[in-house]
Amino acid sequence: MTQDPTPIVAYRRSRFATRLPADRLYSPSHYWLLEEEPDVWRIGLTGFATRMLGDLVEYEFSAKAGDAIDVGQTIGWLEGFKAVTDLYSVASGEFLGASADLAQDITLLEGDPYRRGWLYRARGRPAPGAVDVHGYVAVLDATIDSMLENRHSSGGGSGES
Repeated sequence: MTQDPTPIVAYRRSRFATRLPADRLYSPSHYWLLEEEPDVWRIGLTGFATRMLGDLVEYEFSAKAGDAIDVGQTIGWLEGFKAVTDLYSVASGEFLGASADLAQDITLLEGDPYRRGWLYRARGRPAPGAVDVHGYVAVLDATIDSMLENRHSSGGGSGES
């Protein structure tokens, strides 16, 4: 078995830990984008996003292969035990289609989010706010700080969960 040569940034904060591939861009809305070839992007959800959704049970894309898409456009939905959320485009250009592997096994989103658990492909440009892995670490820090602050200010900080 060969080792994946992708550089990884280990991240840990509060009760959350993940390993972030350094070879991609990340959006503030917790999607990742990997450029497979010039202007062709494989796009998925980060480990943080899947953790917030809980166990994933169902999804559907409203966008079809060949459709024009814009950053921020709703292109489908995803249901987890904790929440149902819209799926948004984090690239502008052309929707190239959904992951065939994911159609067979939705648990790949949680179990292998940065390799086989990708959502869709797009041809075009990533969202203007997409950042490298170090920028995403700052996004995670701010997000988790905000969550902790909200928990403490709402009296939810009993220490047990």
